[in-house]
Amino acid sequence: MTGTDRPVADVIVVGAGIAGLYAVHRFRRAGLTVKVFEAGDDIGGTWHWNRYPGARVDIPSVDYMYSFDPDWQLDWQWSEKYATQPEILRYLDHVADKFDLRRDITLNTRVDAARWDDHRAVWHVRTGAETTTCRHLVMATGCLSIPKDPDIDGVERFAGKTYFTSRWPRDPVDFTGQRVAVIGTGSSGIQCIPHIARQADELLVFQRTPNFSLPAHNGPLPPHKLEQLRDEAGYRAAGRLSFGGVPIERTMTPTFTVSEDERRERYERAWQIGELLELLNVYSDVMSDTAANHELAEFFRAKIRATVDDPETAEALCPSGYPIGAKRVCLDTDYFATFNRDNVRLVDLRRDPLRSVTETGIDTLSESFNVDAIVFATGFDAVTGAVLSVDVKGRDGRTLGHAWADGPRTYLGLSVAGFPNLFLVTGPGSPSVLSNMAVSIEQHVDLIADIIDNLRDNGFDAVEPTDVAVAGWMQHVEDCADITLFPQGNSWYRGANIPGKPTVFMPYTAGVDFYRAACDEMVARDLLGFRRTGPSGEACSDGVIRRLQPDVQMVLEQTALMGLPPLESMSPQDARTAFGAVIAMYPPGPAVAEVVDGRYPAAVGERDYRLYRPPTPGPHPIVLYFHGGGWVLGDSRSDDALCRDLCVRTEAIVVSADYRHAPEDRFPAAAEDAVAALSWVAASATDLGGDPTRLVVSGWSAGAGLATVACRAARASGGPAIAGQALLAPVTDSDTSRASYVENGSGYDLDASLMQWFFDQYCDVPDRRDPRIAPLRTADLSSMPPAVIVTNEFDVLRDEGEAYAEALRAAGVAVEHLRARGHTHCSLTMVGLVVSGAPVREQFASAVRTLLARAPQVTAR
Repeated sequence: MTGTDRPVADVIVVGAGIAGLYAVHRFRRAGLTVKVFEAGDDIGGTWHWNRYPGARVDIPSVDYMYSFDPDWQLDWQWSEKYATQPEILRYLDHVADKFDLRRDITLNTRVDAARWDDHRAVWHVRTGAETTTCRHLVMATGCLSIPKDPDIDGVERFAGKTYFTSRWPRDPVDFTGQRVAVIGTGSSGIQCIPHIARQADELLVFQRTPNFSLPAHNGPLPPHKLEQLRDEAGYRAAGRLSFGGVPIERTMTPTFTVSEDERRERYERAWQIGELLELLNVYSDVMSDTAANHELAEFFRAKIRATVDDPETAEALCPSGYPIGAKRVCLDTDYFATFNRDNVRLVDLRRDPLRSVTETGIDTLSESFNVDAIVFATGFDAVTGAVLSVDVKGRDGRTLGHAWADGPRTYLGLSVAGFPNLFLVTGPGSPSVLSNMAVSIEQHVDLIADIIDNLRDNGFDAVEPTDVAVAGWMQHVEDCADITLFPQGNSWYRGANIPGKPTVFMPYTAGVDFYRAACDEMVARDLLGFRRTGPSGEACSDGVIRRLQPDVQMVLEQTALMGLPPLESMSPQDARTAFGAVIAMYPPGPAVAEVVDGRYPAAVGERDYRLYRPPTPGPHPIVLYFHGGGWVLGDSRSDDALCRDLCVRTEAIVVSADYRHAPEDRFPAAAEDAVAALSWVAASATDLGGDPTRLVVSGWSAGAGLATVACRAARASGGPAIAGQALLAPVTDSDTSRASYVENGSGYDLDASLMQWFFDQYCDVPDRRDPRIAPLRTADLSSMPPAVIVTNEFDVLRDEGEAYAEALRAAGVAVEHLRARGHTHCSLTMVGLVVSGAPVREQFASAVRTLLARAPQVTAR
């Protein structure tokens, strides 16, 4: 590139808020030339524009700040726990002056458009009549920057004063002696309403959707925060590695594993602490379990009813119809108590919808209100609005708006395929608005600087994500959201507040810690998912950064932290003890009508069984179930949660039958007991309250293999009649050379070495080709019962399960094969812990219901 072709700046940054200011500092440190264009007449971004009374941060002040200045306490002190807008703006001014950031910032300059020049590998950035070139374009435009226009008829007709919380006048507004209407009760409305109420002669609050709000209990910085800050470096590091960007340890305790009294005490403590991240961390399943979320929501509603004097007003202020947390929980000071004032009235638009704004006020369907001023607290076109307000054109002139026509698609919330050298700070697909934005901003800017350094060091001048990487990341983002209750709220998280905007859940819900781990892995794997081009040619390390289901990955990581020795390193008895201790920590399964423990006549002596009965009227179909555990571990109770789940979903009696275990009783003991259990269940079906004509044989892992043995024995003897075999991750062969043994042989929950240990405990090498151990080696599979088979993507047994499904089909047997994407051998059995397994278990149960509904065919062999 010649001197005349060189871009004016290495990096152009759009926006001079918290992200833009840090970008100047960080890119300078990397030796890059940087220019910042800011539409406003001063720095501050969101905090420059949002000057409404009561505006303050909802993350503690000492957390909502930069971490790059370790000596900040020498020349700055926060006055209170939650800083107001003026104080935050003073802080940003202080930082800008201290680090001389303003010299690279051009104010009153709006970026209108940007066009990628593929030939020169630069961006042409248009600001009015001027065009500036740069190598890299960084959109630091903020997630809450573009106001949402009121979708109300007649706004332009109003003759009084109108104010917008998102564009508040710089000079204070005095509402003394006025009748004021506030439309909107989201975060900005909830913050400004108590302040306006103290000035106005009368305040009318027009509410469409009530919101959950937590009292801030604002005041001086808490002593425990000041103590933690004595180790500044440690405190900031803990924030970067936390789930929300604030040093709070992730709770691992599910709601209903503790007593009601303990839960109430914990809710009250979170209420008194007054921190949003503490609230959503009160129990591990608050945002994934409907019952847990409902109990917390009821606690909040009780607080509202106890605060607001008028019962009708209190009830109208109680949020309903969506989970707490699915819309952003607000932080307030005396919001609900404000409705006890004589000069404040709530207008519930759910009961009396707003019709229009008039010249003198507001009309609902049943009433007219004359007012002097209207305050619109109607929110933002969040997350994507500011980015899409710039006409960005990437390769081949494709616009970002066109690329995102069906919703935003990014890699790591950072970059977009087809838009080289375009970077988004806290973009869609990153933790962004579900985190402490200060921490997320610093991480993104640091990551952008590191990527640019990589390009320079290796002779490249352009970088963009691959389609494979983007598709994989967006699937992961969707998976993360799907295991939570977040998508159940009709919120701006999903773009639901903007007519015509695609409703896609935009933030990354798994947490700052898991997100940072993904980014760190991307860098360690040679910028996995990015294609780099330039004078040095091209380099691409293509792939998907996260393939496991998010909750499966969390379980694996938490298990690894326990530091347990491998089961195969233990004696069988010690392995049983360790296995029992682990499954005892799992949440309980769903309630059933009855659980009965008993003994059945096995091949030798008697063995235990556990029966689960559904609440529906009988007689019920029956599922005979054999537990997993490699013929060594487990018993009739070890898969309790899974059996309960299967009972509820199928409305069938589930009988979990134990069998003899190795090494005390080696092959073929377990197989013989499985056959005996089937004979007993079939003969005793009526006594058990079941229907003997509707019987499915099921199992997990080694137990699924035993289910096939029992089915084959029934076929050979001409009965009992079997409606189907329902196999979850079955052992169907002893060949450990298949690809799934290589790909998934370590790092998951069933290592190849453990599977080998199981084989060694159960049977001698010559026996491992016997169809009672390796059903896939059965000479004739025809006339076997129809089957539903589940295989897991990250399971050593995946390929043999798929091979068994294909072998059954080839033999003319009807097979439904379910592939559990992102799951491991054990994850589907973790009912209540691995939420992502629920849809697969429902598909499995649906297939079982179909099998039970069919008329069984008995064919003697």
